Amino acid sequence: MTIGIAIRHYTGDQAPALRPLLLDVYTEVYADAARTDPFASPDRFAEGLDHWTARPGWSCVIGYDGDQPVGYAYGAPLPPGSRWWGGLLTEVPADVTAETGTRTYALSELMVREPWRKTGVARQLHSALLSPRREERATLLVDQTHPKVHALYETWGWQTLGDLRPRLPDAPLFHAMLLPLPQAIGY
Repeated sequence: MTIGIAIRHYTGDQAPALRPLLLDVYTEVYADAARTDPFASPDRFAEGLDHWTARPGWSCVIGYDGDQPVGYAYGAPLPPGSRWWGGLLTEVPADVTAETGTRTYALSELMVREPWRKTGVARQLHSALLSPRREERATLLVDQTHPKVHALYETWGWQTLGDLRPRLPDAPLFHAMLLPLPQAIGY
């Protein structure tokens, strides 16, 4: 089932005004995880949010049901020499992880509040964020302790590149995934 939500698009210059809303939704969605996992703490997320929103090309979509935010997705292009691939534990050819600043869009966050889960909102946010992108491909990281999330991304066309552990304190082991973007392949 999908529900009709209004999706609004934002860019980096709007990030300071969005910050409280993004933090509030994160704090609600990850409340349970934050109790036991230091990597999921709201303070840790706030640091990451500030890092991402400062990146050139940062974009965000937020879904609304009336005036209620239901979830969001955001990311940014990977710059040349990006550290994104630095924790890759799977051997891949060097050209796979070479970044130009316009090759790969990193989907950093996609989250949906509980009342709107399993309604198609996550897919709507995913599509709204990625459909206007002009990069060749997108990448994301899925915590390996969440196999259902990994399987969901596979149904959306994502392919697993390998294992990756970010070089950050308390970082979990992730699946690094890639998705060719339609504009780059002429769909």
